[in-house]
Amino acid sequence: MLKQSLKLKLSQKLSPQQIQLMKLIQLPVLDFEQKLKQEIEENPALEVNESNSTDEEFGKDENIDVEDYINDDEIPDYRLNTYNSSETKENAIPYASGISFNQVILNQIYTERLSDFEMKIAEFLVGCIDEGGYIRQSIEDIIDDLAFTQNINVEYDTVNTILKAIQNLDPAGIGARSLQECLALQLNRKGTDNPNVVLALNIIEDSFNLFTKRHFEKILTKYQISEKELKIAIKEIEKLNPKPGNSISNNSTKLVEQVIPDFKIEIVNNELLLSLNGRNKPVMNVSREYTEMLKGYSLEKNRKSQKDAVQFIKQKLDSAKWFIEAIEQREQTLMLTMKAIMTYQQDYFLSGDEKKIKPMILKNIADKIDMDISTISRVANSKYVDTPYGTKLIKEFFSESMLNNKGEEISTIEIKKILEKIISEEDKRKPETDDSLVKLLDKEGYKIARRTVSKYREQLSIPVARLRKEL
Repeated sequence: MLKQSLKLKLSQKLSPQQIQLMKLIQLPVLDFEQKLKQEIEENPALEVNESNSTDEEFGKDENIDVEDYINDDEIPDYRLNTYNSSETKENAIPYASGISFNQVILNQIYTERLSDFEMKIAEFLVGCIDEGGYIRQSIEDIIDDLAFTQNINVEYDTVNTILKAIQNLDPAGIGARSLQECLALQLNRKGTDNPNVVLALNIIEDSFNLFTKRHFEKILTKYQISEKELKIAIKEIEKLNPKPGNSISNNSTKLVEQVIPDFKIEIVNNELLLSLNGRNKPVMNVSREYTEMLKGYSLEKNRKSQKDAVQFIKQKLDSAKWFIEAIEQREQTLMLTMKAIMTYQQDYFLSGDEKKIKPMILKNIADKIDMDISTISRVANSKYVDTPYGTKLIKEFFSESMLNNKGEEISTIEIKKILEKIISEEDKRKPETDDSLVKLLDKEGYKIARRTVSKYREQLSIPVARLRKEL
């Protein structure tokens, strides 16, 4: 039996404006600049004030009352300038650009003598190369993709031949389908005149599994070589680049990928001074041209066509005004959050001693400034701060707390630093296992479970003892 009933329910939902504000807060400097550029391109009622003119010059106190022209109670007043201020031209927004590494490879392949048909396949293969320089698909899968997405039917040997041509391009190792193939391509490029290179190539091609597992004794026996010869061959392998794509992207898009701090912390008279990167605080204006257009419709306000035009302009002005206010709210949120973090970690920022970094979780800062934890997370996860001790990712200052053997509360950051130091000083011929690391940390005054040591080691990107072994 079906039954209908009415039920009242209270629910809390974020408005589209609030969601967009949260996204703005999360953006680091370069992404924020790109968002500004996009917004300016899409909304002609929004302008960047690059001339830094005064408020009086732009008529800041002049109201734009659309109700003078049409009857619409929902249309608000506008002011021409945001309340942001600027004293220098640092706020003019530059937009970095660079050539992607895929384009660098394409520029090389265009010099090859390929038919139009082969060139289409080559372009598709280059498009399959990831940021590390690898093609992760098998040739069989690529053939299927070519048939389904490009309507190109091709034989295995043809694709394989074109792939070999790509793998002959620079940098060496590009277009490999595995780490083993990547290293072998680079060694082959070195030639076969050097016996050390030949040995290294044989190890990679025929004993890759033994090499990655550091079974050096088995390699010595298999190739009947001395420990010295193996060391030299390993040095040849260590010179190779496991991610050849990075060497291109780092050079060709350096401007895009460089870290630009969102904040700067300085020490002035033994006091901490916090500032926001000027590129985070542009002076935005509502377009005077658009406001004048509204006034131009006043004499024909009863015509439907004029009312439609005013409604369009109103929408653009609404959007421009909200975006200007959102930039101001973003700035206030960033400064409030970073100031709380700076105050919480004052001992570290004044001294630079990482042992003075206090245990700090998102809730500590959220409670301090009465904001949601998700907002603090958005600020911390994607932003950098320029300190007297270098540029730091803000989220690195957050850590859980633990008690040492003296009952003192310490940061897990401190424990990781000590763990890293112990491993860096170990005998590489006989690296410390996680069990032995537990005992060594206990001697230092930190009683930690083995699984926790393993977790910290992985977070530090340090491999297990077996893979740290050296001759």
